[in-house]
Amino acid sequence: MSELLTAEAVGFTRSGDLVFDPVDVCLQSGRALVIAGPNGSGKTTLLRLLAGILTPARGRVQRHGSLAFLGHLAAVKGDLTVRENLEFTARFCSRPGLPVNQALARVGLAGLGLRPARALSAGQKRRVGLACLLVARRDTWLLDEPYASLDDIGGELVDSLLEQHLAGGGAVALSTHQRQPRLEQAPERLLIRPPGREDE
Repeated sequence: MSELLTAEAVGFTRSGDLVFDPVDVCLQSGRALVIAGPNGSGKTTLLRLLAGILTPARGRVQRHGSLAFLGHLAAVKGDLTVRENLEFTARFCSRPGLPVNQALARVGLAGLGLRPARALSAGQKRRVGLACLLVARRDTWLLDEPYASLDDIGGELVDSLLEQHLAGGGAVALSTHQRQPRLEQAPERLLIRPPGREDE
């Protein structure tokens, strides 16, 4: 297995104070990592650090290969159709994935390509975000609450997409306080803690 993303003693500060104890991360191809911790502990902050959206106050992050970040809120443009959202994502990726129609069918949105994204339910918008992962191939997926707004069938879809991505040599880091990933190989787990707090 090859390393796709590593972080060494990475920390982030707000008003000069550490948000969480510095952590080490090693994402290898074919492996998944679940970032755990209570609300407000810094799970989203860590994912944004790994993605390069935020700059660490200490430590360093090294990325090997391409990555995709799917935030807690669906990153869809409401004035565009579902198809246009996916085409926009695919256009800026050097490694195209599934054709748009196939991606929509895979996430259960077949026939909705011409619908304005603003007219979708929260669960449907989440599925569009998942489809974005399919139309543009990336080595590492960083997912913030990927099960949010999804029913049980949607949760099973996420697990299936994760399993497929890992089987293809990709890596995944995700945060969740709802459903836990149900994968053939159990994911590793990283607990985020406020500074100085020991394991309970």
